[in-house]
Amino acid sequence: MGTLFVGGALSVTLAALAYPAMLGVNTTSSSGTLIIAQTQWGPLTEADRDFVVKVRAAGLWEYPVGQMGLKKGQSKGVLIASKHLIDGHAALDASCRKISTMLNITIPNVASPQQVGFVNTLAADQGRQFDTDFANILRVTHGSIFNTIAKIRSTTKNTVVRALADQANATVLDHITVMEQTGLVNFDQVLFQETTPPKLPSTDLTPPPPAAGQPEIVLTPPVDSTTQPPVLPGESSNQAASPSPTVR
Repeated sequence: MGTLFVGGALSVTLAALAYPAMLGVNTTSSSGTLIIAQTQWGPLTEADRDFVVKVRAAGLWEYPVGQMGLKKGQSKGVLIASKHLIDGHAALDASCRKISTMLNITIPNVASPQQVGFVNTLAADQGRQFDTDFANILRVTHGSIFNTIAKIRSTTKNTVVRALADQANATVLDHITVMEQTGLVNFDQVLFQETTPPKLPSTDLTPPPPAAGQPEIVLTPPVDSTTQPPVLPGESSNQAASPSPTVR
């Protein structure tokens, strides 16, 4: 990680350590343009920080759902989509963990209660019901975050956050596509849920901060992975390709 900080010491205010108060799939920070830190990669806004946390939290539930899909999926389309979830979120997770260190952002080890609820629903499903709920839940959540990614990509002045937005945009579009290719997506229902999200308390929408001393969860890439994290600003290609310790 040494060369990540070449070119000047990282300057981050204590405010950057503040954990997001609310992060729904359709919820952005109420004051997202507020600059909470000045870093060598550009200013870090509240929205930038929340975006990194969102991407990390998404992987913490979609990666295990991908593993679940490989075991429970009944159709070829669901099996293919499950592989894409695992592959894409392992690569995004590697980027999130590096960026969180670079920008001094606290990232979660557990998904939000709402997201855990999605996992529990799918864990209880069997047969075709699993495939149908899998495709529709994941199509809704990916469709909901798509606009947030575009907004961050078009507004952030932080180069590493911009790199994560590029990666997330490609990954989420891929996941939207494979969900639609299952042939199970109810587009009327999906559109309604994306445009009329449930009104949930902030505690349901925000992943809890990690407990002190808790080991960081790592989403391990599959052995046949076809997706690699991008080289981040200030990082060598060897660092980007270096394997992560296996935790999950």
